[in-house]
Amino acid sequence: MLIDKKTDFSVSELSFDEIDAGFTTREAIAEAKRCLNCKTPLCRKGCPIGNDIPGFIHALANGNIGEASAIIALRSNLPAVCGRVCPHERQCEGACVLQRKDCGIHIGKLERFIADFDAEMGIHIHKNELPLQGKVAVIGSGPAGLTVAGDLAKLGFAVTIFESQSEPGGVLMHGIPEFRLGKDVVRREIRRIQELGVEIRTNILVGPDITVDAMFEQGFDAIFIGTGTALPKTLDIPGKDLPGVVQATYFLGMVALARAGCLGTKEIPVVARDRVAIVGAGNVAMDAARTAIRLGAAKVTVVYRRTEQDITADKTEFEAARAEGVDFCWLSGPAAICGEKRVNGLECDILSIDAEGKSQPTGKRQIIAADVVLLAIGQRPAARIVSTTKGIDVDDKGYVVTRERPYGMTTRRGVFAGGDVVHEPATVVLAMKEAKKVAAGIAQYIEAKKLLESC
Repeated sequence: MLIDKKTDFSVSELSFDEIDAGFTTREAIAEAKRCLNCKTPLCRKGCPIGNDIPGFIHALANGNIGEASAIIALRSNLPAVCGRVCPHERQCEGACVLQRKDCGIHIGKLERFIADFDAEMGIHIHKNELPLQGKVAVIGSGPAGLTVAGDLAKLGFAVTIFESQSEPGGVLMHGIPEFRLGKDVVRREIRRIQELGVEIRTNILVGPDITVDAMFEQGFDAIFIGTGTALPKTLDIPGKDLPGVVQATYFLGMVALARAGCLGTKEIPVVARDRVAIVGAGNVAMDAARTAIRLGAAKVTVVYRRTEQDITADKTEFEAARAEGVDFCWLSGPAAICGEKRVNGLECDILSIDAEGKSQPTGKRQIIAADVVLLAIGQRPAARIVSTTKGIDVDDKGYVVTRERPYGMTTRRGVFAGGDVVHEPATVVLAMKEAKKVAAGIAQYIEAKKLLESC
C-alpha cells in the first residue's frame, strides 16, 4: 500500500538503503584469487587514476588487507566511494582480460571491501608529520576538491576547504542517491581526509562571504577552484515555466536534505502516485528515475531523443532502472510541456534515425502524461567566483580556462581549477583524475614560488 510521502518515506517496496551489500571476507579473498596477475595489467591502464589494481588484489588474495589498503591509498583518497559509483564496466573491469570470457574480476567490489574493512577495523590512522610546505585554499568539497586536499596534505601542505553547504561532500552527499552511495560512507571518507590535517569550513559561500583576493590576503599560497557545475541547463520549449517542471539535480538534492532531516518532506517536488517524465538519459536521469520510484511515483518514464545504444548512463544503472520499473521512451524529442496552471503532460516529436545516424522528426507527435517533468540534460558552471575575481578567464560556455604548466593554473597566477568547472561534467573518478594532476601542479608552483622568495 502506498503512503503519501509527505508523512512517510516508505512509499515504495524499494528501499533507500544501499542495494549492494558488498563482499564478505571469504568472498573477497576468493574473488581476488581469480586474478591472473597479468604481466601487462590492462585493468590498471583502464583506471583513470592509475590505481595499482594487481598490487592490491594480490595483497588481498594473500590475506594482507592492510597492505592492500596502503596500495590503494597511494593513488586514491576516496576508495570506498570509487568502489561503489565508478563506471567499472567502462574502465578497469571492462579492460580485464577475463572479461573476454564474461568472467572479469569484480574490481570495484574488491576496492570497496578493502576500504570498508580498513575503516571498520581502524587499520590506518593517517598522521602527517612532514614539514609545512605551504598553505592552500580549496573551494568546494566534491570529488575534485577532496582529492586535491588529500593529495596536498600528504605532501605536507596545510589545506583549508571552503564549502558553501552545511555539510561537506558536494555531489557525493547531495547528488548521488543513498541506494548507490550511503552518506555515512561519504562522511567516513571525509573524516579520513581530515585526519591528514585538512581543515573544512562550511557555510561559506566564496564570492559573497569571502573572495579569492581575501584568501590571498590571509596567507594562502595557492587557491583551487573545484566548484563543479552548479547551474542546470534547461529546455527552451513552450510550457517550460509551468509549476511541476523541475531540475533533476534539484529534486535529488531535496530528497537528500529531507532524508537527512534538514528540511521537511513537503519540499520534495514528487509525491506518491505522481506520473513523472524525465528528460535525458545520463546517470543523473537514472538516479532521478529510481528515486522517484522509491517515493511511490505511479509511473516514471525516461524520455530520450536517441536510442538505447546512445545513452550516456552506465549500463548497470540503466539496467537497474529498467528492472525497478522505469519505462523508456526512445527517439522522442521534447517539443512542449502541456498544462495550464500546472504540468499535465510532455508533448514529444517522434523521431527517426537517418542514414548519417542523426535523429530527424517524422512529423508525428505523442503526449506522455505527467504530473512532474524532471530535466536531466546537463549543467554548466556558475560565475559567482569568476565574477568576483579579476584575471580568471572562461570560455564561451563559462568553463574556466587553465594551462598545462603548471598544470591546472588559471589565467590568474596562483589560482588553479579542476574537475567539472573546467571540463564538461563527467564521472567522480574522472574529476579525481584531473584533480590529482592539478594537485601536482599546485605543489610545483608553490615550490617554485618559495624558492624565488628565498632568493
